[in-house]
Amino acid sequence: MTTPDAEYPASNRLRDTALGERPQERLERFGAAALSDTELLAMLLRSGTRGLDVLTLASRLIASAGSLGGLIGWGPAEFRQQKGIGRVKALQLVTVMEIARRVLGQQRGEAPLLNRADLVASHLGPQACGLQVEKFWVLCLNRKNRLLKQVEITSGTATAALAHPREVFRAAIREAASAVICAHNHPSGDPAPSAPDVQVTRQLREAAKAVDIELLDHVIVGRAPADPQGRGYFSFREAGML
Repeated sequence: MTTPDAEYPASNRLRDTALGERPQERLERFGAAALSDTELLAMLLRSGTRGLDVLTLASRLIASAGSLGGLIGWGPAEFRQQKGIGRVKALQLVTVMEIARRVLGQQRGEAPLLNRADLVASHLGPQACGLQVEKFWVLCLNRKNRLLKQVEITSGTATAALAHPREVFRAAIREAASAVICAHNHPSGDPAPSAPDVQVTRQLREAAKAVDIELLDHVIVGRAPADPQGRGYFSFREAGML
C-alpha cells in the first residue's frame, strides 16, 4: 500500500464538497458576497495541482499571507514559492491584486479632504501597500483642500523615485489647483526621510513660491510596523521641515 506524500492532504476538499455547495454553484445561486475568502480565491485559481485541490491551495495561500488582503503585497516570486502556483497563475494573481489596489485608490464618493498628513497616508495606503518600487504622487487640491486630481509623477527603482518640481507644478497648473501635497512611498516600510527626500522637498518648496501654489506638505508613506514612531508615515510639515 502506497503511503501518501506528507506534503499533500489525504482528502480532496473540493471532491468531498457536496454538489451544489461547491464555490461555482454557490456563486451562481447566491452571488459573490456569499463566498468565503477561500472560495473566492479558489474561483480565481480555477484549478489545483496534483495532490492539492483548489480549495486547499487557496486556503494555504491565505494562511501564508496572513489574510486575503495580505496577498495584495505579494509579487510573482512570493506566489511561485507556493506549491501549485506556476508562472502563469502567479502573473494572473499579481494582475488581480494590482486591479484591487487601483480600485481601492479610485473609490467613488465625495472628493477626500486632505488637510492632514494622517488623512493623506490613509488615502494613499491602499495604493502603496506592497509596492516594490517608489512612486511619487502630487495631490492637486481645491481651495477647501479637497482632492481635485491625483497624478503619478514618477515610478522609480526599488530605492529611489526622482521627482522634478517642474513636473509636479505642471500637473498642479493643469488642474488649476489652489494647493498641492506631494507624497511618495518607501517600499521598506520605514518612512524616515532620506537625504534625497530632504533635498527634493527644499526644491519643491522654492518652486511653490515661484508659481504661487501652496505646498501644504510632503508626506512619505510607509507601514506602521516598520516605523520606529509607529505611525506609518512621515510629514515634512509636522516635522517643521517645510
